[in-house]
Amino acid sequence: MFPRKWDSEFIDLPIVRDQHQPTFKAETMSSIVQNATGQFRVLYALLGGSGLRIGEALGLEVQNISDDCRTLHVRQSVWEGVAQKPKTPSAVRDVDVCPSLALMLKGLIGDRKSGLLFRNAKGKPLAQSNVLRRDLHPILDLLGVPKAGFHSFRRFRATHLSKSRVPESLVKFWMGHAESNQTEEYVKMLDEAVYRKEVADSVGIGFEFLPEKTPIVRNVRRKLIKQEMEDAA
Repeated sequence: MFPRKWDSEFIDLPIVRDQHQPTFKAETMSSIVQNATGQFRVLYALLGGSGLRIGEALGLEVQNISDDCRTLHVRQSVWEGVAQKPKTPSAVRDVDVCPSLALMLKGLIGDRKSGLLFRNAKGKPLAQSNVLRRDLHPILDLLGVPKAGFHSFRRFRATHLSKSRVPESLVKFWMGHAESNQTEEYVKMLDEAVYRKEVADSVGIGFEFLPEKTPIVRNVRRKLIKQEMEDAA
């Protein structure tokens, strides 16, 4: 019988180690938020201060945020501009944020009662690729930081929660990870709103909110958009 390609008895498969998984340091997080403007400043602060996946953040609607902006009810995700259910049952969850981040969210929401939290000029979902190309990557270039994707914000948050000794069951709940054992299945964090907020207060966001800088990157973004329009003409 010929060996099967998936049979490790016949094939010595390489073990993947040390995969490139970029993350941001606290100083980098502060600088990214400082150099961002408008809703992008809030978006990056939210990603780093909550651990939401980018699709979950772009799918957030105003009505899915508590009145005090302390709790985000993750109920959908956006991919390629289309709203869909979160990727796993565990991704349907409530994520609590600290007061300083809640204040930023309140400022962005204003007097709106519905609609997407982050949106383009037509009220439609932001495109992940456009945000990367036109805003985040120019900021990283300005800071001399290698290009990275949105998951770097999520890794930053997970690392901060771990360093802050947040109980693993709560980390998994906030991050939207599935329980790994029966004990975790018995821990129902959804019903522990008061406790969750207390922990969110104590761990904070893990980086500093620095004053917004002169929007150099906004000018870079305008040049990129102008060049794209010229190329498309």
